[in-house]
Amino acid sequence: MTTSAPTRTQAERADQTRARILAAAIREFSENGLAGARTEQIAEEAGVNKALLYYYFKGKEELYVAALEAVVETVRANSFAVLEADAPAGERFLRIILNHFDRMYSNRAFQSLMQQEMIRLHRGESNAMGPISEKLMRPLWARVKAVVKEGIAAGELIPVEWTQLIYAGLGANVFYFLSAPMTKWSQGFDPLEPAALDIRRKVAIEFLGQAIFMDRGHGARVAARVLATTPMPEIIAIGNKIIRPAIETVLNRP
Repeated sequence: MTTSAPTRTQAERADQTRARILAAAIREFSENGLAGARTEQIAEEAGVNKALLYYYFKGKEELYVAALEAVVETVRANSFAVLEADAPAGERFLRIILNHFDRMYSNRAFQSLMQQEMIRLHRGESNAMGPISEKLMRPLWARVKAVVKEGIAAGELIPVEWTQLIYAGLGANVFYFLSAPMTKWSQGFDPLEPAALDIRRKVAIEFLGQAIFMDRGHGARVAARVLATTPMPEIIAIGNKIIRPAIETVLNRP
């Protein structure tokens, strides 16, 4: 006796249509910005007509905000999962630094959208940095602060002003990526090639293991464990290309 496959409900079909539109919008906005993005292109890539696109999202601005929120939520959920892991504070701190490094090269949609919002902020234009700060930056910074202070109080991390440890890790990551074009021009190699990234993420965590732990031997072992259990991620692609499961989870929420 054969049984027919269950049919999708109207709500499920609507969720999937919305997810396709949102994925196409993330790609289009990250590549072309709010001003340059075309809703016609988003609709075509999502496989819907413009009327259906505007049924789910009332306008281009609303679609942009929804796309930005989806990407920010992915980063928020991923970051807090790292910070809330069952591990000592020093290990969680190294993991969030490595998570930040990996996000800077692998989640290009997030990086592009954030850069665009920063430019709009500096120009005094309407921007979404306020909502982004409230949802992601402020709570994430507070949680990292708590982890660092926990590590210092436990005698695991060196007793310095807590922000210095954060800047030592995150600042080094930011400088590496911001200086990549100059490095390529002046030193004759591309620091964003996979092999170079693999080396940099390894030596950065190994350095912090030696530099910020009271017991350098312990720090070296923690760094080795973090690297061994955190493989280098693939680049996240949006639209018709590969999307990592973490993003798919967010995009397919009702």
